[in-house]
Amino acid sequence: MTAGDGFNLHLVSDSSGETVTNVARACLVQYGNVEVTEHFWWLVRTTGQMNRVIEGIRNAPGLVVFTLLDMSARDLLEQACRDIRVPHVCAIDPVMQAFSRFFRRQAMSEVGKQHVLDDDYFRRIDAMHFALQHDDGQSMATMAEAEVILVGVSRTSKTPTCMYLANRGFKVGNIPLVPGIKLPKELTTTTKAMFVGLTREPKSLSDIRQSRLRIMNDERASSYADVDAIREEIAEARRLFVRHNWQVIDVTRRSIEETAATIIQLYNQRQTATPS
Repeated sequence: MTAGDGFNLHLVSDSSGETVTNVARACLVQYGNVEVTEHFWWLVRTTGQMNRVIEGIRNAPGLVVFTLLDMSARDLLEQACRDIRVPHVCAIDPVMQAFSRFFRRQAMSEVGKQHVLDDDYFRRIDAMHFALQHDDGQSMATMAEAEVILVGVSRTSKTPTCMYLANRGFKVGNIPLVPGIKLPKELTTTTKAMFVGLTREPKSLSDIRQSRLRIMNDERASSYADVDAIREEIAEARRLFVRHNWQVIDVTRRSIEETAATIIQLYNQRQTATPS
């Protein structure tokens, strides 16, 4: 896409690009169906690399959002943006300035500092392995080691929510509720994990399941996507949640991130309330 075809957004970083991408996309979702072409420029650490970035901006003018801690690289980019006459902004400047005022000291400005291989990094890697091993009711023998266990009927976003939580460092497993199959009794008595029941409105769940069947080329008549059958399935799941006094989250109008954020909040409240 060239200049004039929609909007160009250049995301520039001297590290992995994760921060600037997350900030930009968190803002983009507030602008509906605006057509944007994203140009990614990661690991920009030399003058030659920056010159290629500038040439790319010149060829497709647009908004430039960056996270550059090296001041010489930043000065070069900002001057080029002024010359090309394109808007530019550092994604973390306001936050960094607020921190500097609060702590009364300047930042270290070390590139990639947030990606060091510390204990937190390895904890997240372990959590990802755990989530993969305990997805969809697998490895029940060690499911009790989880910090959080998600329970719900099919297509209630259990797996993606688990993966998101694991990326935040939580040991999470999930168990599907299948009509006619009971949850193992011993699991609820041998674990200290926080159970969370996930549910969804019947019509929404029916639509998702019908789409799933079409993708799988399975057009057979089935109670799997039948609204009345789903309504009973969800009612039975809710009875289970109430019986065990588990927290319940309706994911119908929630994104994965919103569901995960709610679970993290519930988990932290539980940890605070639980005597050490």
